[in-house]
Amino acid sequence: MPNSAAFSHTFAALTVPNFRRYLSGQAVSLTGGWMQGTAQSWLVLTLTHSATLVGVTVAVQTLPVLVLAPYGGVVADRVNKRRMILRLQYLLASQSVILGLMAALGAIRFWSLLLTGLVLGVSSAFENPARQSMLLELVGAKHVGNAVSLYATSINLARVIGPAIAGVLIAAFGVSGCFLINAVSFVPVIVSLARMDENDLRGEPSHNRARSGGLREGLGYVARTPGLAVPLAMMGLVGCLAFEWPVSLPYMADGGLHAGSAGYGFMTAAMSLGSVIGGLVAAGRGWTGPWYLVLSAAGMGIALVPAALAPNLAVELVVLPLVGAGNVMFMSGGNATLQLTASPEMRGRVMALWTVCFQGSTPIGGPLVGAAMSAVGPRAGLGLAAATCLVAAGGGALALRTTATDRAATRQEAPSPSVHQTQPSGDTPEIN
Repeated sequence: MPNSAAFSHTFAALTVPNFRRYLSGQAVSLTGGWMQGTAQSWLVLTLTHSATLVGVTVAVQTLPVLVLAPYGGVVADRVNKRRMILRLQYLLASQSVILGLMAALGAIRFWSLLLTGLVLGVSSAFENPARQSMLLELVGAKHVGNAVSLYATSINLARVIGPAIAGVLIAAFGVSGCFLINAVSFVPVIVSLARMDENDLRGEPSHNRARSGGLREGLGYVARTPGLAVPLAMMGLVGCLAFEWPVSLPYMADGGLHAGSAGYGFMTAAMSLGSVIGGLVAAGRGWTGPWYLVLSAAGMGIALVPAALAPNLAVELVVLPLVGAGNVMFMSGGNATLQLTASPEMRGRVMALWTVCFQGSTPIGGPLVGAAMSAVGPRAGLGLAAATCLVAAGGGALALRTTATDRAATRQEAPSPSVHQTQPSGDTPEIN
């Protein structure tokens, strides 16, 4: 009975039909997305024989997120999120179809990969904020932490399965099959969105809200709400300098551990396994709040220290699952904290800033981490990640304590108990 209760609690959000359908569709689509990403990197390398141009391709896809995602959040706060995401799925699927057909016909060129990558990046800049902020409307405040953790777990499962399938397909049929299968993988998401019951959405549907200003209003709202500003600042720092695993892990495998490409594959798998386990633990516990982010960032920083100092691959493979678990627990906890803290009319803009901090910082952080490793050595990437997480945890703790002290002083200076000062929602840290 206890095991059954724990299982039910871990997967509680799946009791909501809308979320159950949506997550099932996303699990398929995410796997297809990782297949396409793997095939695209291999294709660029085959066409250009340049690792630098592989990085340029990734930058073209992520720069639009950095620039346009905040405006995507403004749009998400003003329109029907479900319909917006549905329309963008058609665009994303079309991009994959074009890539697949061009690759099959032998007509694909590097410039065409840049162009389709730009389309993917622009679409993601508008799709990500809407998708992230819609989770609370799908499951309600009670299950949002569980839903975010389950979604993060599905991403990490797809990260293991997708590239493995892509490797087999590329060897057997070439890259075109990966692109076309990814196009087909959008069908379950489209079906789930089309069949979604809008009457069963929790919270306040976005298309019923009055317009509440634009990007400037969203930035001002975050700045005066510590429960939002602190997690976003922590994620901005960690996302930029710590979450650059595609840069730090290959260099560590090759130059630090002398384990080659096979070692890199084992390292990625070990970290992904830890992420899946961490995601399930986070789903079962439902921890949220700024103080939880401080603890998870500190834990990840501590785990990264032996990862940076590991003398051989065996030790690295023992430590990396802990890093992966801390990674997903920090991400899912931060995501849920922001969703629960933000007011409904601002949620899209808040989650857009989260997207910028997490995904849009890659064009900045990737080169910085690469430069640090080139200057100091292959272990510098994970060492910088460890230091970044610990600094973020310390800075977050200091900011939260300062905020609590200021609030206490304000209450003591109030001239009368009848005078009430409304605090921004969500600025009281807690671990549920």
